[in-house]
Amino acid sequence: MRGHGGPVRALAISADGQSAISGSFDSTAIRWSLTRNAAEQVLRFHSDAVNAVALIGDKRAATAGADGRIAIWTFGKTEPDAVFEGHTAPIVALAVSPDGATLASASWDRSVRLWPLAGGAPRVLDEHTQNVNGVAFTPDGRALVSVSYDLSVRIWPLSGAQPPTVVAMPTPLNAVAVGTDGEIAVGGADGNVYFLTASGARAGEVAAGPRPVISIAISPDGAHVAAAGIGGTVAVIDRKTRALARTLVGPGLPVWSVAFSPDSRTLLTGGADNIIRRWNAATGESVDPILMETAGDPLAAYAGDRGAEIFRACVACHTLGADQANRAGPTLAGIFGRRIATAPGYNFSEALKQLDIVWTPETVSKLFEVGPQAYTPGTKMPEQRIGSEQDRAALVQFLERATRQ
Repeated sequence: MRGHGGPVRALAISADGQSAISGSFDSTAIRWSLTRNAAEQVLRFHSDAVNAVALIGDKRAATAGADGRIAIWTFGKTEPDAVFEGHTAPIVALAVSPDGATLASASWDRSVRLWPLAGGAPRVLDEHTQNVNGVAFTPDGRALVSVSYDLSVRIWPLSGAQPPTVVAMPTPLNAVAVGTDGEIAVGGADGNVYFLTASGARAGEVAAGPRPVISIAISPDGAHVAAAGIGGTVAVIDRKTRALARTLVGPGLPVWSVAFSPDSRTLLTGGADNIIRRWNAATGESVDPILMETAGDPLAAYAGDRGAEIFRACVACHTLGADQANRAGPTLAGIFGRRIATAPGYNFSEALKQLDIVWTPETVSKLFEVGPQAYTPGTKMPEQRIGSEQDRAALVQFLERATRQ
């Protein structure tokens, strides 16, 4: 399904499987008919990327974005019914409680907020020490699970004043889902999916791929986990055997969002090429011919270049040439010798503007050695690191060639 003018960052499917909602870097959300493969309504409110969406019953939805605001919509209306404000950084995930009474939001301001949908002040959970990237309710509604760049999973009891259960993890975490049996699945920046029991005990791990997992979903029947990666593939994992069942391969660009249909037979993915694709979850085959359409490859001229292949994970957000526009991130044209947060025409955060960094081969290499959150705190850039010194050198050499003005 086509309609967005930017990467599809978030997806949610209705309980009857008839409709879906998507959020995009283009700052809009779209409500779709899955029976007609057509857009039914474009929701315009946010001033920045729409990073998260959630359906509230049959006729309402929530959208949240990099502008730090949450909008509550009734389908068919052109303006939100309510706007929740309080986060001071991008909101990147939403979840609705099983009883439909509470909306949870995860933000890069290091907090989780619990918003009563009937109105009232939110409850703030602020013990994470880095960006919070994912949030999910347990199926009984008694607890909330959050994951963060701070290498932890936190399981928050929602009644009383009990502190959360904190589970230390070996990698920054980008996404979380909870199965109907209470098992927790989290997606790591190391490309692994980690499984935890409802109480937080480690229960296995599966390598989904070599690149960070950035979205995760558990099928309603509980049989599979879909882990979407920044490398452009979706790993479908058998939960019972903890084995990779199949890999969905699209056009090679990052897959930002993934969602199962209620019958667990179909999988929707949202990609960096602005398209929502539909897959047969059992076979891994594309459902519609459009699924395998590919846009022109922006790196075709660099075939065989190791640095270009490493950069492929970055093309969703960054262009290279002086004649190309900013995307979710600034163009990299002429980056070397330029001070951070000075690329023309891009709205940088105040935190980045205060940093004393000039982009050189050494500083770009350092960015990927320690990670964006440590080297450039306040960035909107997804967390990813390149552990190999040789790969970092190849990336820098590629950028030196490709970004000359």
